[in-house]
Amino acid sequence: MTTDTFQFRVLATDGNARRGEITMPRGTIRTPAFMPVGTGGTVKAMYMDQVRELGADIILGNTYHLMLRPGAERVARLGGLHEFARWPGPILTDSGGFQVMSLASLRKITEEGVKFRSHIDGKVFEMSPERSIEIQGLLDSDIQMQLDECVKLPAKDRKIEQAMELSLRWAERCKVAFGDQPGKAMFGIVQGGDKPKLRERSAEALKALDLKGYAVGGLAVGEPQEVMLEMLEITCPILPADKPRYLMGVGTPDDILKSVARGIDMFDCVMPTRAGRHGLAFTRFGKINLKNARHADDPRPLDPESDCPASRDYSRAYLHHLVKSNELLGAMLLTWNNLAYYQRLMQDIRDAIEAGRFADRAAEIQEGWARGDLPPV
Repeated sequence: MTTDTFQFRVLATDGNARRGEITMPRGTIRTPAFMPVGTGGTVKAMYMDQVRELGADIILGNTYHLMLRPGAERVARLGGLHEFARWPGPILTDSGGFQVMSLASLRKITEEGVKFRSHIDGKVFEMSPERSIEIQGLLDSDIQMQLDECVKLPAKDRKIEQAMELSLRWAERCKVAFGDQPGKAMFGIVQGGDKPKLRERSAEALKALDLKGYAVGGLAVGEPQEVMLEMLEITCPILPADKPRYLMGVGTPDDILKSVARGIDMFDCVMPTRAGRHGLAFTRFGKINLKNARHADDPRPLDPESDCPASRDYSRAYLHHLVKSNELLGAMLLTWNNLAYYQRLMQDIRDAIEAGRFADRAAEIQEGWARGDLPPV
């Protein structure tokens, strides 16, 4: 079902875990959802048709990277990011705040916005909250993120507080710049680092803005998993129950299971694609490192029961050969396998919530990782 407006419905709950759907003009997003990362207009080593066939309802693009290359105005002239990248479904664009923190050099943050040098050619750019929303509009993304200041942890309390307060002021400016777009959404981003009181203040203030959705940012940036989960336990109950909740940049399959249990609806992470390019496969048996010599003579596939050809039809010996030889096909096949695993995991989670057995199914999945691989032939 599609609609000319942005709508979110919770269809089932199991504890704090939620099965829902977001409907918007370009399609329906089944939640909990994992969004493959298409940072620069491409999900690395994949065709968009493949990504769609694996079950992804939405992908992520990035304002920082696309504004630098090929340029948001150029993408707009070429029909927008959907046409440019041949992705017909919804696209969420990250505002670029995290990339400014992690990639840009000589950055200067002021009340007005951020000035930084491109990591590509050193050219100086300025991005205000209004410019971030303008760029995301030029890209024609469906879900747009506010510009925020993301602080790498650990950090001093005052620095975390200042960044959280600045992000709140920027959220208000982004809301004004975004205006009224019935078929699209702007999400606010809860900040506050690893400080419970700051997370509470941020969530309450963003809730008062009555946005269409809310993200939890500034996690998975150096803190232990238990700290991330504690921040979710504090934040999620404050956020409106009738709005989607997005945990940015997370994560491992274990992170996803534990975050769904705390009420998160949407995820993105470069992990499955990046791991695939570096010889690492995610499977229902856990992680398999195809660089290891023990796979050189192994005729077994990664998973004979998978419906993904990359997982089912190629021997580990062949995958090992491709990885050791730095053949592009190795990265392509392992990325295909990894994204297939992540999308199967999300469908498994959705089915379990609907059946009222999410906790049991999560335990079964984790037991499968603990048991390890198939017996050798």
